[in-house]
Amino acid sequence: MRCSVVILNWNGEEMLKQYLPSVVQYSTLPDVEVVVADNGSTDGSMALLSKQFPTVRLIPFTENYGFAGGYNRALEHVESTYTVLLNSDVRVTEGWLCPMLDYMDAHSDVVAVQPKIRSDRKPEYFEHAGAAGGYVSAFGYPYCRGRIGSRVERDHGQYDTTIDVQWCSGAALCIRTQAYRDIGGLDERFFAHMEEIDLCWRLRRQGWRMVCLPETIVYHLGGGSLSYDNPHKTYLNFRNNHLMLYKNLSHGRYMMVAAVRWILDYAAALMFLLTGKTGSAKAVVKARHDYYAMRDKQQ
Repeated sequence: MRCSVVILNWNGEEMLKQYLPSVVQYSTLPDVEVVVADNGSTDGSMALLSKQFPTVRLIPFTENYGFAGGYNRALEHVESTYTVLLNSDVRVTEGWLCPMLDYMDAHSDVVAVQPKIRSDRKPEYFEHAGAAGGYVSAFGYPYCRGRIGSRVERDHGQYDTTIDVQWCSGAALCIRTQAYRDIGGLDERFFAHMEEIDLCWRLRRQGWRMVCLPETIVYHLGGGSLSYDNPHKTYLNFRNNHLMLYKNLSHGRYMMVAAVRWILDYAAALMFLLTGKTGSAKAVVKARHDYYAMRDKQQ
């Protein structure tokens, strides 16, 4: 099998109804399969897949392992050269797979590629999760071409160049299956958020390249599991970001970044508090506390 397009689902019946048809319709290349790995859903997802999508291979789990754990377990059942990790709220377009698979075939030093990711709500704009390829700032904040912070740009062709990036979005990540396994997959301690950035960072440390291919476009709804201002999302982002930095930076560099981030994190918590977002302010403090506990346990 050349490629498996793997969608992780958890109680996403409505998302599957809306977005899976495009994946099935435009992923009919030879030696390509569409797979749904189900994280113990209790809604009608399983019945929907059986009735309306008989060509889709189902991998059922008995519990919710999160984004990281779900994909790690799903890829144990995949034998393809390439795997596409695709969010359940992504609408793909005709010909979306060919450029990514052909590029990987032609560049043996490239471990992962992503398409250009636009918003399904505002199709002329980039989408927050990945946009046109990801980077990490000097102080450890992820950002993308087409998005800095919460601000996204309108796509008018300004990023229509194939370019190496520091990370590819987990919303639509095409990766070499064996390399994914060799590196140990996604870090399941993250549960959700930033685990693909950590994965890409670890792969780059081994000498692999990753690329954004703007000639292929998908449309991502975003915020399907947690809204962008949800305190739990804030918690996961802050906690996982620190864990990622600790894992991948040298000790000296980490100590310098951590000192600056102490100031910036508590400034963020104060800003949340002053704007009435008490839950998010508490989430930042808890994230830092829990990160130290996770780090100490790792040691």
